[in-house]
Amino acid sequence: MAIRFFSDGVSFQPEGKRKISHWLKQVAAKEGKKTGHLFFIFVSDEMILDINNKFLQHDDYTDIVTFDYSTGDTISGEMYISIDTVQLNAKDYQVDFHNEMLRVMVHGVLHLCGYKDSTCNEQQEMRAIEDKYLNEY
Repeated sequence: MAIRFFSDGVSFQPEGKRKISHWLKQVAAKEGKKTGHLFFIFVSDEMILDINNKFLQHDDYTDIVTFDYSTGDTISGEMYISIDTVQLNAKDYQVDFHNEMLRVMVHGVLHLCGYKDSTCNEQQEMRAIEDKYLNEY
């Protein structure tokens, strides 16, 4: 199916969209999933805060909000990514912006594959899996 990239209120498009799409499809396949429609929507902090408030009743900024429309072993979803927060996180973690963006994107795909990050243990597991796939990029 399709992996698509959109911007809403920000002017951003990721570098190497084809390579990213191929990589994310491989991640899904290694997790035993097929890719359906995956939409990455790049937004501002204000928009991510609005989405977080409206749909998740969370009153805080975040790097990604994932809406899961998966069925069976086919993952599909919308992933809203705050460019502002990704930039801040890249600076805080002292990593390249592009690498941090890849981490956030694979994080969303891993959520669609069934991974959670509510507890400390789940967060550690998610980070380890993100690292594994980032090394394969």
